[in-house]
Amino acid sequence: MPDGLTHEKFSHPDVTARGETRASVALRQLETLWLNTGTLCNIECANCYIESSPKNDRLVYLTAADCEPFLDEALDFGTREIGITGGEPFMNPDIIRICEMALERGFELLVLTNAMKPMMRPRVQAGLLDLQRRFGSRLTLRISIDHYTKECHEEERGPGTFQPTLDGMAWLASHGFRLAAAGRTMWGEPEEEERAGYRALFERLGVDIDVNDRARLVLFPEMDDGGDPPEITTDCWSILNKNPDSVMCSSSRMVVRHKGAERPAVQACTLLAYAPEFNLGATLEQASRPVKLNHRHCATFCVLGGGNCSG
Repeated sequence: MPDGLTHEKFSHPDVTARGETRASVALRQLETLWLNTGTLCNIECANCYIESSPKNDRLVYLTAADCEPFLDEALDFGTREIGITGGEPFMNPDIIRICEMALERGFELLVLTNAMKPMMRPRVQAGLLDLQRRFGSRLTLRISIDHYTKECHEEERGPGTFQPTLDGMAWLASHGFRLAAAGRTMWGEPEEEERAGYRALFERLGVDIDVNDRARLVLFPEMDDGGDPPEITTDCWSILNKNPDSVMCSSSRMVVRHKGAERPAVQACTLLAYAPEFNLGATLEQASRPVKLNHRHCATFCVLGGGNCSG
């Protein structure tokens, strides 16, 4: 090892490879509680951060009974929003009931979906329409549409995935659902140009999304497992002029159920569902302790990339 290195990068919870104090992030306020309803998905993207696919069940379906105690505990934490992610959430048999439970408790609800066949099944459509009628704008569906062109979207999501997503999005818009969208920045085009492309697409579909609202059109940086990202030290906050309160784990946690586990667990964030060192406990109270930024994604996606799954 070069002089000054005592261990491998991202291997020690408290100290970087150069012996500096590793940064951590305190839970300022649990604004968003994420429920990962399972990693099974109807498609397999080329670069899915959680490796969702038709075969990946490393995170099994959360049931409504699994979710209930966490929703009740989130009320005590003053949580504003419940986020639902996967996998494809609409593959979960309990998805409509889980959504209903969150909305009945007064939370705002954000559901991430590819808007394809699982969402377009008649039973699911009927359930969504009922939720829309009863809870209106407190329900937002955020559609994963990686690019405004078919070619780039299908480069990531596979052949035949673009039009079904547009069809699902148009169905939601026609019934007055509040919509948002999530894209990627992997093609390197200027942000203004990318947002203009989405604007033209949404206007053609009759979809009401303000593309300049970064919570309504979220453009995610890529998470690269290669390269040599820097470790985040306590000095980085002042060097980067960045407030740790802006990092995702200062305001969110995610509930998952690992395959074979007796009960759900709370992970530090949506990006690190499989990392045991980011498993913070079985309750939100246990998971309210600070998170040590001991992963390359903490650096590349959150601190340096500015990514935030809540937008």
